[in-house]
Amino acid sequence: MITREEIANVLDHPVYDGDGNKIGEAKHVFFDDMTGRPEWVSVKTGMFGSNESFVPIRDAALVQDHLEVPYAKDQVKGAPNVDVDAGGHLSETEEHRLYDYYGINWDSVLSEAERTDDGRWAAGPGENADMGTGTGTGTDMGTAGTHLGTGMGSAGLAGTAGGTTEYEEGTDRTGLRDDAMTRSEERMHVGVERRESGRARLRKYVVTEEVQQTVPVSHEEVRVEREPITDANRDEALSGPEIGEAEHEVTLHEERPVVETETVPVERVRMTTEEHVEDETVRGQVRKERIEAETESFPDDETRRGRE
Repeated sequence: MITREEIANVLDHPVYDGDGNKIGEAKHVFFDDMTGRPEWVSVKTGMFGSNESFVPIRDAALVQDHLEVPYAKDQVKGAPNVDVDAGGHLSETEEHRLYDYYGINWDSVLSEAERTDDGRWAAGPGENADMGTGTGTGTDMGTAGTHLGTGMGSAGLAGTAGGTTEYEEGTDRTGLRDDAMTRSEERMHVGVERRESGRARLRKYVVTEEVQQTVPVSHEEVRVEREPITDANRDEALSGPEIGEAEHEVTLHEERPVVETETVPVERVRMTTEEHVEDETVRGQVRKERIEAETESFPDDETRRGRE
């Protein structure tokens, strides 16, 4: 069992189950109204500590820098949600629900609360009998009257180092009397997570395009040249028969365009990614405690009566 002196080493420290799995962070410790002993610890679980589960602390143990409880992580996270009133007080009904969930016999819990000879409930070791009901009302814990006389009663809030639940007024972290209040506030911590936003791929396919190009081509044409008979060509002109039929053939040539294709590499294409950073505004709500001093003035006649 965790003692009052060890509470400072429990709050805001990790909580593990018996298999070494981290459950969450310890945020509040609740005391039993009758014995004044630590009875429950609330554990922040889930992403960013969005959930708070209650765990019995009676069989828990401090191991190095963390608290170890004999309950599985899934069992703690599945514990029923309970309501704690504005004074940080866990009602007897809610406590019954938690005991039933964790399989703790209510009668065995009652047997641990010892009575003195005059019928009063005994305070825990080293505790003051006027610790109260856990709500700061100052009800005498030693009496068996009020709703505490019929059962173990409810648990009062011890407090936390950085949460938002208010300490019991007039007590310090360990439940002892003090003249100061602790003001707490929530702090918002914003992180980022990386996830897939899409996919990109390179795909190669073939298209056919019309290409037009102009090239010069040439061809031969027949041109008839006539020259008169001169002394220079007279002998060549009279070398044939005087008159008769004859033929002379000339071969004509022309150019035509010829098209060929060849495949050549033109470029290399690859994909890369680059990061662009932009600011995004995140809004949330945080709670802050405020402490104000209030004064009360007494009429003169009441003041005089108080002095008499």
